[in-house]
Amino acid sequence: MMMPSIFRENLFDNFMEDFAFPDIDRVLYGKNAKNLMKTDVKELGSGYEVDIDLPGFQKDEIKMQLNNGYLTVNAAKGLDKDEKSENGNYVRRERYAGSMTRSFYVGSHVTENDIHPKYENGILTFQIPKAETKAVEEKNHYIAIEG
Repeated sequence: MMMPSIFRENLFDNFMEDFAFPDIDRVLYGKNAKNLMKTDVKELGSGYEVDIDLPGFQKDEIKMQLNNGYLTVNAAKGLDKDEKSENGNYVRRERYAGSMTRSFYVGSHVTENDIHPKYENGILTFQIPKAETKAVEEKNHYIAIEG
């Protein structure tokens, strides 16, 4: 659905903000929660460069796993809010947790040693090598003619 936007922001974000339920994603990831894990893939000569937006995460909250040609990126975050009264009784105690996962098929030729991820300024960057094309061996297959 096409939505009007002003300065790349959804026109109705602030209007619908009060009706959002539950409020956990906004508490964990801020007002840009809907923009998380946006991915750019750029083709290079020898492979692909992948950039994934993960704002607000620490490096130790991001995990990558390669299994049967699928690369999975998982980012998880927790938030604790503890408020105590003067005598130590809990007035409010809340725990939030959230996670997001994205998987990409990178091919069975890719190994863990081929991927060197780097996380800076909220962007996870890594390269995936292309599969080497094998030269097709040309053989002349002659067919014997009977008769």
